Formats: sequence, C-alpha cells, structure tokens
Amino acid sequence: MPLQPEHIAKFFDEDTDMKFKTELLELLRKRIDRLCFKECEIDRIQCTLTPLCTRRILLKIRLLNGLTIEDQPNFCYSVHKNIIFRDFRNKTVIYKPNDAYLYLIDFFDVFFHGDYRNLNKFFSKGDFKGASKIFNDRINNRDENFRYLLTKDQEFMVFKYDDKIHVCFINEKYALCNATRENITDLKLLFGLCKLFSQIYFPEVKLNLIPNECVEITTIIPKDTLSTISNEIPKDENSKRDTYLWNVFPSDLDALSQFSNEINIFIDKKQNLAIKLSINLKTKNQKNSISRVILRYRDLRLIFNILFRLYNDFYILHV
Repeated sequence: MPLQPEHIAKFFDEDTDMKFKTELLELLRKRIDRLCFKECEIDRIQCTLTPLCTRRILLKIRLLNGLTIEDQPNFCYSVHKNIIFRDFRNKTVIYKPNDAYLYLIDFFDVFFHGDYRNLNKFFSKGDFKGASKIFNDRINNRDENFRYLLTKDQEFMVFKYDDKIHVCFINEKYALCNATRENITDLKLLFGLCKLFSQIYFPEVKLNLIPNECVEITTIIPKDTLSTISNEIPKDENSKRDTYLWNVFPSDLDALSQFSNEINIFIDKKQNLAIKLSINLKTKNQKNSISRVILRYRDLRLIFNILFRLYNDFYILHV
C-alpha cells in the first residue's frame, strides 16, 4: 500500500525527532513552491480556470502567516483578487469566492476603489476618523448599501455589504471577504458582529461582552404583549404571534441552544419575559455534548434571524 496522508499526519502526532519532522516539512515547502511558481502559474489559462490548489488555498496559507504580496505567485493572486471583484459587481465568476482573504489595500481597492489609497493611509496611521468620513460619504451621498463598525479595541472593522460580511483584521493588515464557513476566533470580533447587526435590525436588544467568557444577548417580550398570548395551543393560524410561540418558538430555542453556552428565560423586574443568550466562540456539538465546535460566521445568521423575528413580532408591535 502506498504512503497515505493519514500516515504523514500520524508521523507528526508521534513523539518523533524534530530533525525528521523539519526535513519532511522542508520537502513539503519545496513541493508547494514548485506547484505554485513552476507548474500552475506558468500556464495562465490553467491558473485562471483550474488552479492546482482548491480555491487557491495556498495563497491563504501565505497571507495568514504574514508573508507579503511579493511572496505570492503574482498572477494567481491577481486572478484571485479579480474573482472577488467580479463577484462584488455581480458578474459571472468561476466559483463563489466565499471565505476569501485579501491584503488590506487590495480589499479597499475592490470595495472602495476611488478611495483605496486614502483608506490604506488612514488605516496605516490608525486614523479611523478620516476613514469613517470616507465611508459615511459613500453611504450618505452615493447610496452604497453597506454598514460598518470599528470594534472598541480598534483591532477589527466589520462590514455588512448587502447580505455579505467582510472583516478587516487591522493589525494583521488583511481582510476576510464573504465570511461564511470560517471560524470566529476572537470574542471581541464576535461582539462587534453582534453589535453591528443589532444596530441595523434590533437596536433595543441588549448586548454585553464578558471578557474571556461570552457575549450576552438579551431580548424581551413586553408584559403587555405577553398578556395577549393565548393560554392554549391555537386551533387556527389567525394569531401569528400565538402560532409562533406555541408551535415554532420551542424549535427556535432548540436551534439557539446549539450555538449558546446557556439560555435563560425569566421574568424581569418590569414583568417582561426576558430571553438571555450566552454565546461563546465554541458551540455545542449535538452528536457529542462533550466536544465543542468553533462558531462560524454563517451560524450567526440563524441566531440573528431568530432575534430579528422576536424583536419585530413582539417588541416593535408593542412599542
């Protein structure tokens, strides 16, 4: 039987002499460089249409490890950037560039082309007031459909552009475009995402960041609204709110429990029904309650959709 990938993985897991591991890694590095610079990029049609690494993952490996654009295969990176640009402009693309990384200046070039040099300068100097003027001008005077938020520690800037999420990692000088399956790896970033969506869709929902622990999200069903809910399962669907609370809400709570460390439902001091979610970076795995799964960007969509429904059907109607 030939050598299999799991054999190599097992070799690295074992307590093997570091010299041998280093030698194997050097062989892998040389093979990657040969693949990128001598086999794939040299054939531009192949590199454009069928790159030799899936979704150009080798660009991502270099970028996330601090290598500069000079260390990337130039043509491959330019194709990668152009695919993100074409997708942003709703043009035909070979594949959807979800979870795609760009250097920060290229992110600005794709999404804010006319101002990308100024934005790069402002971010390099930490002048976020100057950057905000550009963003606000585009929102107010050019009718561009995006919202943004700078986290309190100024480490992340989160964008919601139409229905897509983009994240600037300011200190690392790169951006994640069309975030979907990537893991959310920082609690402050998670809080920033929750805060941005809260500002847009459910501004009265309370948010609280508990450092190194979780993000607390609290929404309420006002007591006056609660008093109008039927005490028994509705026989028809005339009451939208009755039907939701009796028939749908339990399954929504079950869905939320997959992404929450804890869900508390209680009557607050004003006699409102409060629903508090405690969300961490690691979520429960239903198949194995002991193991934990890292929270992904797409998981937030389900959470926010449920919060949006509760807010609009029970809070807004009351107010």
